[in-house]
Amino acid sequence: MNQKLKKRLLIGAGSVLAFFLILLVLLIVFRSKVLSYTIQKVITQVESRYPVDFNINKAEFVDLNSVVLSGISLVPHDRDTLFTTDSVHASVSFRSIFKGRIVFKKLDVSDGYLTAVKRNGKDNFSFLLKGEDGNQPADTTAKRSRNYGELLNRLIETAFDNVPDQANFKNLNVSYKSENRTIDIRMPYLTMDDGTIDSEVVIKTDSLVNNLRMHGTIDPGDYNIAASLYNTDRNGIRLPYVKEKFNGTVAFDTLHLSLADKSYRKDRLTVRGTAKVNNLSVNHEKLATEDIHVREGALNYVVTLGPNYYAIDSLTEVRVNKAVANLYAVYQNATSKIIDLKIKTKDLEANDVFESLPTGLFENLEGIKAQGKLKYKLNFHVNMDSLAKVKFDSDLDASKDFKIVQWGKTNIQKINGSFVHTVYEYGKPVRTFMVGPANSFYSRLGEISPYLRNAILTAEDAGFYSHKGFHEEAFRQAIATNLKKGEFVRGGSTISMQLVKNVFLTRQKTVTRKVEEAIIVWLIENLNLVSKNRMFEVYLNIIEWGPNVYGAKDASRFYFGKQPSELNLAEAIFLTSIIPSPKNYRASFDSYGNLRSWKRGYFRLISGIMLRRGLISRAAYDGLYPNVQLYGRARDLIVTAPDAVVEDSTEFELETIDLLDF
Repeated sequence: MNQKLKKRLLIGAGSVLAFFLILLVLLIVFRSKVLSYTIQKVITQVESRYPVDFNINKAEFVDLNSVVLSGISLVPHDRDTLFTTDSVHASVSFRSIFKGRIVFKKLDVSDGYLTAVKRNGKDNFSFLLKGEDGNQPADTTAKRSRNYGELLNRLIETAFDNVPDQANFKNLNVSYKSENRTIDIRMPYLTMDDGTIDSEVVIKTDSLVNNLRMHGTIDPGDYNIAASLYNTDRNGIRLPYVKEKFNGTVAFDTLHLSLADKSYRKDRLTVRGTAKVNNLSVNHEKLATEDIHVREGALNYVVTLGPNYYAIDSLTEVRVNKAVANLYAVYQNATSKIIDLKIKTKDLEANDVFESLPTGLFENLEGIKAQGKLKYKLNFHVNMDSLAKVKFDSDLDASKDFKIVQWGKTNIQKINGSFVHTVYEYGKPVRTFMVGPANSFYSRLGEISPYLRNAILTAEDAGFYSHKGFHEEAFRQAIATNLKKGEFVRGGSTISMQLVKNVFLTRQKTVTRKVEEAIIVWLIENLNLVSKNRMFEVYLNIIEWGPNVYGAKDASRFYFGKQPSELNLAEAIFLTSIIPSPKNYRASFDSYGNLRSWKRGYFRLISGIMLRRGLISRAAYDGLYPNVQLYGRARDLIVTAPDAVVEDSTEFELETIDLLDF
């Protein structure tokens, strides 16, 4: 290489180096101005979008590509400060400086405080949820017209739009304070790095403290987040305010939550994701008398929210341990309140179903071993403006090879022989006696007057000998009546269900007791574990008929001083009339021991149906007089008692299964 060429190369290299040196000097000289410009632009954008004062007291470079921001605060107009932090360290992209604007690549935030406050109906945070038109959310008192789908969509987009690519928070504090609530969340650290989230969290809600570890992933562009919460102490993760608001408790070891995606179309928000919980424990007196435990529960959800519209899509899948079902539910409240509920399962291994039942929920079913397959389907629809058209279909189907291979805690077939029966009131035992010939008060079915047997079948369950333990039309009418009254006033129970309730279950009214009752009835009826005659015989020997009066023989002696085989038609109809409410037996009589006049309607109703069905003769019907003569203990209690306050009416409505088949 000649000298001229070398000289040219050296000059060229020097020129390039000089250019970059000059560029670097200019970068260092003007980067502060670019930083100031960027900070001011961000402040202007925030303040133009929201009614706030966004303050950054100081911003400066501390090395070639690192910036420190200090004295940061976000203060809504005429409201308490929403956010403050002592300092933010940020890495700057060189390319962004050359473009005349600064982009922060990584944030290190120390001592951040996000404080949401609500006092006297005013708050310092709802402005974040305003729409694109700048309007605040609708008045919270206008619940009927408010679109919670739109509100949740704003919340999701606001949260995801402000997620940094990389961040390291130290001592991040989030709190909510109102007249009735105080929630404090402290995170000693929270890191976000390349879509990964990791944090330690201490959540204090009033006096309840949860110590947690959180780990997950996030993709703001696709509105996707998945996070897992683990308890770091032995207390488990406990939900706050459940005890205060519902008088119950909910706790678990691990919770996994995810939002897979969302879409907002035609004023409706649809979200999809999953939820999974381990070692769930629930306690509430309306659910069960003991703690309910679920080893593992999972939910794959598709939920849609819109104006007066709330829906769980049929793609939603619920899993309790090994049992899986698809759930569909819709609540509409536009012109009228409409509720739809559908539950459907595929063929499930029967043993998996019984093993999946939460412990503490169905005491009598614990430990059962089964073979074969089970499949369940429920279809429920109600329009609150047309309760007479309630739809209710519930079917549990079993494969031909289904059978119980081993009973667990309770042998359901014990009804076939003599057994000890304990009567419960309000969950406590009040009397125990033998159900069988060893008890002198026990009566065989043939030893009980046909008048009493047929009157009870007529009033309580006319289809007892033909159905499989359930009367769906009775259920439908019970649902309609309860919805109309706004409270539980009617149960729709068959004799099979009443028998199971008395023999196997306590008298506490819990949601799960009714489900357990239905499962046991289904097993008895579909596996033919107990004959109909035997079921009816046991039923007649254990049901309550007055003060510590149980069974047909005890009742016959208590009221009439005779054997159950000697009961006449009037006595049989009277005993039938008090089955729904035996503790109110005195209300049927005046102080002289005569039946009150409003009982006449019941006598005419039952005897008329019995006549049409051929259960009594015309002579028996014509000779019926709606009164009975009291003897024995009942006379001593009733005739000497003061008059009870009773509404005198000739109308009477059955409180058990309606007379649907006449």
